[in-house]
Order: sequence, then structure tokens, then C-alpha cells
Amino acid sequence: MAKKEELDPETLALINWCIEVEGFLVAGGATVAEAQDHIEEQIEWFTDLFYDGLTPEEAAKEALA
Repeated sequence: MAKKEELDPETLALINWCIEVEGFLVAGGATVAEAQDHIEEQIEWFTDLFYDGLTPEEAAKEALA
């Protein structure tokens, strides 16, 4: 099994934030696969929202708007 790369705290925070966004997207009606695909396709946009200080719930509302 390959050794996991060490992630810096900021990257880890972004990943955990995206996982929370995914949950809100699913709660908003998306499937898990749709939510994951959308986050992957729009990762730069979601990263901007993360650094702009939006909560995962606010980011999901923006994505579902």
C-alpha cells in the first residue's frame, strides 16, 4: 500500500470543507456522485469560496442557486 502524502493543514482544511459542502449538496437534492463530480469539476470556484470565508452550507447554496 502506498504511503499517504502528508497534507499541510490548509489543504486538509479545504478537503474537509469540501466534504461538508458535499453533504449540503446531497441534502439539497443531489446524489453523492453528482455532488462529488460537481465539486471536482468546479474545484477552483469552490477553493475561492473557501478562501472567501463562506461556510460549507453557504457554498452549497451558491452551487445550487
